[in-house]
Amino acid sequence: MRHELKSFAFAGLTLQHFAPDRPIMGSSGPSMKRKVDVGLPDSGVPSEWAVEADNILYTVHWACLPDGSCAPGGIREQTRVTLENLRRATEAAGGTMDDVVQVQVYLTSKDDFTGMNEVYRSFFRSPYPNRATIIAGIMIPGGLIEIVARAHVPRRPKA
Repeated sequence: MRHELKSFAFAGLTLQHFAPDRPIMGSSGPSMKRKVDVGLPDSGVPSEWAVEADNILYTVHWACLPDGSCAPGGIREQTRVTLENLRRATEAAGGTMDDVVQVQVYLTSKDDFTGMNEVYRSFFRSPYPNRATIIAGIMIPGGLIEIVARAHVPRRPKA
C-alpha cells in the first residue's frame, strides 16, 4: 500500500496523517521486520531485545548479564553493561555504534545523570546520537538505567 497524506481539522488545528489507501512498497518490496539475535536470554515478556525493519534497528537494553540477572553496582557499571548490550545488538544487525542516531535514556534518579554521562561519552563520538534523558521508574529489580535506541544499519547483500 502506498499511503497518501490526508488532512483533517481537530480542535482548531489542521492535522495530517498518512492514510493506507494502497500498499507501501520500499525499493526492495514490502516492509519486513526481523528479530535480531543479540545473545541475551529471553526476557519473559512479549518484547524482543532488538528488531530491524527497512535497515532501521529498534532496540531496548538494560544492565542485563548473560545469565539474565541485573548487573550489580552503581550507575557507571550498569551504564557500561547497558551500552555493551546496545553495541552487541547494533553489531548483530550489521552496524556499529556510529550508526546509532537516537537514544532515550531512562534513569531512576537525576543524581545518576553525571555518572551515566561519563560512561555514555566513551561509547559514542561526534556527531553524537540525538538523546533525551528521562527520570522514571524501571521495572527491572535493582535496575538504575534502561536505554531505547534506534540505528540506521547498512543494507546487507541479498543471499
